[in-house]
Amino acid sequence: MDSPNQPVRRTGRSWAKRLGVLGAVATTMLLAGCTKEQWEVGFFPVESKGATSHTDHYIALWNGGWIAALAVGVITWALILWCIVRYRRKKTDRGLPVQLAYNMPVEILFTVMPIILVVGFFFQTIQVMEKTTDDRTPGEQVIEVVGKQWAWDFNYVTEDTYYAGVQVNLDGTEAPGENAPVLYLPADTPIEFQIRSRDVVHSFWVPAFLEKKDMIPGKTNVMHLTPLKTGTYVGKCAELCGEFHSEMLFNVEVVEPAEFESQMQALREQGNVGQLGKEYDRTDWYQNPYETEEGEH
Repeated sequence: MDSPNQPVRRTGRSWAKRLGVLGAVATTMLLAGCTKEQWEVGFFPVESKGATSHTDHYIALWNGGWIAALAVGVITWALILWCIVRYRRKKTDRGLPVQLAYNMPVEILFTVMPIILVVGFFFQTIQVMEKTTDDRTPGEQVIEVVGKQWAWDFNYVTEDTYYAGVQVNLDGTEAPGENAPVLYLPADTPIEFQIRSRDVVHSFWVPAFLEKKDMIPGKTNVMHLTPLKTGTYVGKCAELCGEFHSEMLFNVEVVEPAEFESQMQALREQGNVGQLGKEYDRTDWYQNPYETEEGEH
């Protein structure tokens, strides 16, 4: 039984003030470790900004999504904490609090707001997909990217030359990356990538480009984009493809068109004229169940 002489407890305002101070300190510590560039790209790779004709669209969609989600989360947690503090049971309380069957304004709010958010995200996503994954801009340069255990071949179809890559041997240092296969791309030039595999499932991924494409035996996938910013970008296989998957690395060099032509000429002078065809594939084990020997479906 509660004592009638019990001291008065502190009001809910003091608890709310403490929570506010703790939240402000935690937020300040979190933001202090982030740079302006990281915030601008939503913690994607900093070099993604302006890297291709697609990356800024992805960044805008991502930033809009996490900012909206963060705002909803902050409001939700604030309301939860406010209710915990404001309506907590005090030692001076007797009996049960007032029981409510429903609160129509609150229920309407909690129904309408999620619908608005979902519809907004849906249409924003569709608009971004039309400009990125559904991009079919004719490629001035057509490049076939072929994945193999555990390296890469690059057929420069338009230039009728090729590069045959070899596996990177990791030794715990950054040095092997210097000898990784190199894919050259001309800046400000629409590219059509034709992506396929020689053996098992791989995945063509340049993290800074913010998109990847699976490489499936017996199937050619296509990706269209325009590199905009010159520089060196790291690429890798994003699909567990066997024992040396971690060594299936490559570099992307986005260069000026004149430099690109110079690199293509260098490949020709090395004797890399023509294309590396399917004669090097190891897909005898693979059979498309939708195809017969007569080519019928």
